[in-house]
Amino acid sequence: TVSPEAVAAARDQLNQHLRQIVAWHFDPATGSPFWLDWASKNFDPRKEVQSVEDLLKFPHFQDEFLRDLQPEVWVPAAFKGRPFNIFETGGTTGMPKQRIGWDDYKTDSSAFSDKISVAHFPRGGAWLMMGPTGPRRLRLAIEHLANVRGSSCYFIDLDPRWVKKVLAAKKYQEAKDYMAHVVDQAATILKHRKVTGLFTTPKLLEAIAEKVNLWDAGIRGVFCGGTSMKPQEVRFIVEELLEGRIGFYPTYGNTLMGLAASVPLQPEDQFSGPYYAPQPRAILRVVNPGNTAETVSYGEFGRVELTTLTKEFFMPRFLERDEAIRRAPRPPYAWDGVGDVRPAVREGAQHPPDRRLGVELPDHAGGHGRQAVDAHLGGGAAGGEQPVPEGADVVAEGRDDA
Repeated sequence: TVSPEAVAAARDQLNQHLRQIVAWHFDPATGSPFWLDWASKNFDPRKEVQSVEDLLKFPHFQDEFLRDLQPEVWVPAAFKGRPFNIFETGGTTGMPKQRIGWDDYKTDSSAFSDKISVAHFPRGGAWLMMGPTGPRRLRLAIEHLANVRGSSCYFIDLDPRWVKKVLAAKKYQEAKDYMAHVVDQAATILKHRKVTGLFTTPKLLEAIAEKVNLWDAGIRGVFCGGTSMKPQEVRFIVEELLEGRIGFYPTYGNTLMGLAASVPLQPEDQFSGPYYAPQPRAILRVVNPGNTAETVSYGEFGRVELTTLTKEFFMPRFLERDEAIRRAPRPPYAWDGVGDVRPAVREGAQHPPDRRLGVELPDHAGGHGRQAVDAHLGGGAAGGEQPVPEGADVVAEGRDDA
């Protein structure tokens, strides 16, 4: 457990950081055009936002801001004239959300390095990433994380936007062929290069493990991200795919937050471990969907709300597409976490029952969620449709917002 004193100290540190970031973004000498204009039409947060509770004075940040506005409106005056990275999230259809940045991904990755074991990711051992690269922050973040640990990184790219379009058109064989193409490339790298660390999605991990004995190939640590993982999937990965010998690090995050770290699984977790935001640079709250000013009780599901607090990017109270269980602080983290993350229910939709957990599962966007779950549990497809054939949804499982 975490002591009340540690929780209070973390809250004090967060409030101090919040005041610094608010002062930065709303000072004409350092702030961005968007937030300075917003303050001129609403209120001056430098005076009215002194603690985390005061963030409720802001409305929810809208993702349309990142789709519709030119990137330059987010450039802090202090960074004016410096070329910026442009990272994208979403974009399967229409304009993607775009976040600009300079060094945030490096700062976040360097901090995350302290949370992984040298035994699982030995310094100097090469890494392999199987996942979306292109305009996504994740590609640079993973490479920087490897570099911080004295390692280089190989990349196998996949395009989830394309695969989701293929699945929407019910071109299942084309999706399966693309999955095989991605996995074959990874198997080739593992055969001919000395790789010790792997970053991929759960389904791609399962696919590569069917072709390659990961331990014999030299893999000692695995990051998994890009999608929600049910407890039974975590158990299968830890006990079957990784045989209890390879370190497993599930992650939760995206372009707008960075990476939330998991904690080592304990027997009482029943393979459902919590994730903790990189506070004070980001805050995760699990809120009541009917009244987002309220957090839900520990152990209850709610909507995930993200606030990002860096000098490069200020984003208050963004409602993620996810829902999760609110988890209590757990060493070494003295703040709330999230668990059992899953896509939020669309209005008018319902979760089908999860026969193992006694909870409900999401009907994922993109036509591959509920059907794949039903197939896994032995049930039929939703709505009388034919289920997506086994393997066709593997490369589309990840959210396109890494």
